Amino acid sequence: MLLEVAIQAGVMTEMPTRTGLLFASSRCREVIRYADVQIDLIHEGSGPLIVMLPSRGRDSEDFNDVAAGLADAGFRVLRPQPRGALLSRGPSTGIRMQDLARDIAHVIEREGAGRAVVAGHAFGNWVARMVATDHPHLVRGVVLMAAAAKSYPKELHAVMQAAGNPGLAPEQRLEALRKGFFLRPEDAKAWLSGWSGGAMAVQGVAVAATKQDEYWQAGDAPLLDLVPEQDPFRPRDAWYEARDAFGERATVRTISDASHALLPEQPGGVIAEIAAWVRKLPE
Repeated sequence: MLLEVAIQAGVMTEMPTRTGLLFASSRCREVIRYADVQIDLIHEGSGPLIVMLPSRGRDSEDFNDVAAGLADAGFRVLRPQPRGALLSRGPSTGIRMQDLARDIAHVIEREGAGRAVVAGHAFGNWVARMVATDHPHLVRGVVLMAAAAKSYPKELHAVMQAAGNPGLAPEQRLEALRKGFFLRPEDAKAWLSGWSGGAMAVQGVAVAATKQDEYWQAGDAPLLDLVPEQDPFRPRDAWYEARDAFGERATVRTISDASHALLPEQPGGVIAEIAAWVRKLPE
């Protein structure tokens, strides 16, 4: 409650974490506003700008370890919570993916630090692609983390819904998390928390109102596609679909010993791949 009061008052506050890990005091959060939208923003580090967007129905604390590692590696990391999650608010009806992308564009423009690399995990990669499509002047590159194949098994839709449904028994949710998200069953408990029904609903409305082809190309931005080798949303025969579709614009890197959750499974691998790729991008 004290944290919420401080943020609402516009005070930047050190960020507590779900994992309980300790981070440098440079990790802060604040609420920023434009038009009828408010965005709960976590930021840390200094250097080239990276904006990280979480998975469907998840909050951006999933990036705690990855963001800390990238900040330590010399990057400025911004993590806007999606509409409906924690203190982020905005219209939730009559919206499209373009509206979610506009929220991220506002965050980048407000920072005033030039173009950003926009990195999206799972559903977040769709928003990242939309930002690159609609606001190319703000985007240096796009990182796709555990991006589902353009067409993936339909039964995984039910798995995703069950994983984030607090109305189900924990055992049912754990079964879904183990099936769709985690390679090691003992790791799945970490994702019983961190879900937002509000964000899930907003994102459902936006994606249903937007054709996939409107964002899939990601404009002309360079792409880094991080593919977990055991991700059921990305079967082996689809590992290199980004390279096949976009040619030299796409760099595909596979990450072993990881499923769709990826971030809590292989944070070190994600940090290393992103840092190395961003350093090679033109300014």
